[in-house]
Amino acid sequence: MFKRNLGKKGLVGLDIGSSSVKAVELQGKPGNLSLANLGFEPLQPDTVVDGQIMELNDVSNVIADVFRTHQIKTERVAAGVSGSSVIVKNIIVPQMSQEELEESIDWHAEEHIPFDISDVSLDYQIVGSGPDSLHVLMAACKRDFVASIKQAIQLAGRQPAIIDVDAFALQNCYEVNYQPTDDSVVALLNIGAATMNINILKGVRSVFTRDVSVGGNQYTALLQKELGLTFEQAEAVKRGGSAPLGTDATDIDGVLETVSDMLALEISKTFDFYRATAEESDAGVRKILISGGGSKLKSLPEYLTSRFEIPVEHLDPFRRISVDARRFDPDYMRDVVPEMAVAVGLALRGVEA
Repeated sequence: MFKRNLGKKGLVGLDIGSSSVKAVELQGKPGNLSLANLGFEPLQPDTVVDGQIMELNDVSNVIADVFRTHQIKTERVAAGVSGSSVIVKNIIVPQMSQEELEESIDWHAEEHIPFDISDVSLDYQIVGSGPDSLHVLMAACKRDFVASIKQAIQLAGRQPAIIDVDAFALQNCYEVNYQPTDDSVVALLNIGAATMNINILKGVRSVFTRDVSVGGNQYTALLQKELGLTFEQAEAVKRGGSAPLGTDATDIDGVLETVSDMLALEISKTFDFYRATAEESDAGVRKILISGGGSKLKSLPEYLTSRFEIPVEHLDPFRRISVDARRFDPDYMRDVVPEMAVAVGLALRGVEA
């Protein structure tokens, strides 16, 4: 799940979300990267729930469609996991050799994972070292959860080469595009249809991650419930489109703010958890970068800026990756780019340093 398992050349980043499948392939080397292929196809509701694939054949068919429609030939795939079946923890263990840690990591992990250790896939990375201790970033995911993602990819005729964590893929995308300084403390929010991935970074070190079951679907559902809109009308209104005749703009704003309050509450809780576990030398979050389909909500950056009194910006996954406007329609890109951050981060696993 970490950088030490870097892929070889030729790898497609495949983000299987709860509302769509996104694919990205990059070419070049760090500092001179360009977009080689990009694909986006919607999923039917409830085919993926809390990161778990519920309709295997439907998802594999959409994955196959992405590759076929967008003429992506590469077979090797890096996919991500998120949701309640994924556990990410920063832990501190006694100072020991790499070999000793390898032998004892399951024992250390058992203290922090609410699942049977035999039921999870586990990976870790040493992120810091002191005279008497090691700081270890640990990630675990239920094996059946990973198996279903691999199976969907294989049924689509592709090879699952790497399974990463969405929050770490988001981090890879940020690091390459923003090249953060060591003292910067930034919160990355990937607001999907049903799940929000949160990763707080100090420099390039992940200091706190959390997946929250709140996202763009809540806006749509509440607009439908409170204002009697169809799913299509609610989706359009959510993204700033015109409302049906007879719908009061004030009512729309009230519904949107209700869900934004829920979103902000979960972000606030995460910041509180981070402060409770942060070292004294760690500063508070100084900036929020948002991505994902839910980040397209009209005026969300302004709302969060007002709520947290820090800058809030859209994360640009192609800030330092060139995109040929002759191959990739700029209008289409403007629409899908906010949803591509995780897929770009996964695709970076195939870039040779």
